[in-house]
Amino acid sequence: MENLHEFVEKVHDQQEKQEKNKKRGKGNPAGQLPTKQHGTQK
Repeated sequence: MENLHEFVEKVHDQQEKQEKNKKRGKGNPAGQLPTKQHGTQK
């Protein structure tokens, strides 16, 4: 029983981390730095 409980806790932790990472990527796109264009600007 304890192993099942530990497994469930571990899964919940992973889900929380995934949600945080999803939210972290969103925001104001204008506030982000422009991506490099590797030599296309000449």
